[in-house]
Amino acid sequence: MAQPVPFFREAGNGPGVVCLHANASTSGQWRSLMDCLAAGFRVLAPDLYGSGQSPDWPSREVISLHDEAALIEPVLASAGAPLTLVGHSYGAALALIVALANPGRVAALVLYEPTLFALLDAERAPPNEADGIRGAVAAASAALDRGQADSAAQHFIDYWMGPGSWAMTAESRKPAIAAAVGNVRRWAHALLSEPTPLATMRALDMPVLFMLGKRSTVSAHGVARLLLGALPRVERLEFDELGHMGPITHQDQVNPAIAHFLQRLHGG
Repeated sequence: MAQPVPFFREAGNGPGVVCLHANASTSGQWRSLMDCLAAGFRVLAPDLYGSGQSPDWPSREVISLHDEAALIEPVLASAGAPLTLVGHSYGAALALIVALANPGRVAALVLYEPTLFALLDAERAPPNEADGIRGAVAAASAALDRGQADSAAQHFIDYWMGPGSWAMTAESRKPAIAAAVGNVRRWAHALLSEPTPLATMRALDMPVLFMLGKRSTVSAHGVARLLLGALPRVERLEFDELGHMGPITHQDQVNPAIAHFLQRLHGG
């Protein structure tokens, strides 16, 4: 069977930058960043499996980050080399796996709270810092089994953005988000079952901008703690007022930081 082809957006000219979105999101989350970078970079942003206009994955139960990496291979090829990967949450976890598989092709990383929860379980068996996301996934999955897609979305969104966030979400946006959260089990499988050991991250001898929100979750901060100690050339940037969804909720703060990092890399 032929390899599925992802949908992707592109803008600008210059060194290649590939942007990878979070769960329950699409490539559209990067529109503002693409506008910001287009004058000096060629920016590409794919939709991952089951998101936006890309094809769906055949299972709602399991997937791997390596499956996602295979999907976006045409986008990486189009971006040329060397390229920079920008990722948020699930997309940042994927960026790490892609970088490890492509030495010499990926020259730098921009990560906002990668969600490689398997690293926490490898450090210490549960109970541990990943318990919160495990609980949110279990609650969302139980709601899906009852046919309550809206309730499943509430468990997922409120975990990442704080209690009451789903209730405050615009009604026009809720159906697409609720439909996406139907894939919560397979996202969890990818992130909790990823076999790549923490020690392998030390091979990523490249500039890394690692961003995190001070108001984010214990699980995201736990992964950050491990990766910040392992990545050899990492620059840490914490936003005091932001949470896990900072690249979406506060683009006015996150995008300039990304642009500044890329400009420094390329002598701008």
